[in-house]
Amino acid sequence: MAHAALTAQGRRSEMGITMKRESISLITALLVVAFAGASRAADEKAELAAEVNEAKATLLKTDAGLKDIMEKAKGYVLFPSVAKGGFGVGAAADTGQLIEKGKAVGEAKLRQVSVGFQAGGQAYIELVCFEDQTGLDNFKKENFEFSAQVSAVAVTAGVAKNAKYETGIMVLTLAKGGFMYEASVGGQKFKYKAY
Repeated sequence: MAHAALTAQGRRSEMGITMKRESISLITALLVVAFAGASRAADEKAELAAEVNEAKATLLKTDAGLKDIMEKAKGYVLFPSVAKGGFGVGAAADTGQLIEKGKAVGEAKLRQVSVGFQAGGQAYIELVCFEDQTGLDNFKKENFEFSAQVSAVAVTAGVAKNAKYETGIMVLTLAKGGFMYEASVGGQKFKYKAY
């Protein structure tokens, strides 16, 4: 009887060790997955930052005067490659970064669905500048959407000299390629996530 009790106690002890090993293995696996996910997110953030910096360089190459506008703005969002297309019903989307005081502080997503006369597809850089803190704060609170009346100014050499804020917002675009008969920013909706 004493031998049976010792054998049962030995099995429980072995099961306890096995469960501890399995628990440690499971925790280790979860940590590896978590760090891999964080690494992937860091890679995606770095890739987006590179795209945003390249788009900014392209804008400044087209009109160096935009540098002053970006520096004086309370903040700006730069979408490096808005893809827009449609035939009758159109859609546009991109991911960009919110820049404040020269530093990327968060990620922004742009979405737009439109109905009406439109055909084709295009890609463009979009720069949204905020003149005051209220507009910037509303953007950060995701309390932000362009009305149908908002229009964008096409970036060309010298455009910065005449570019003006309308209700605290300035929207500038630079075509990258494609052709679309209809190019409005009205109805764009935005989501924001701070870094």
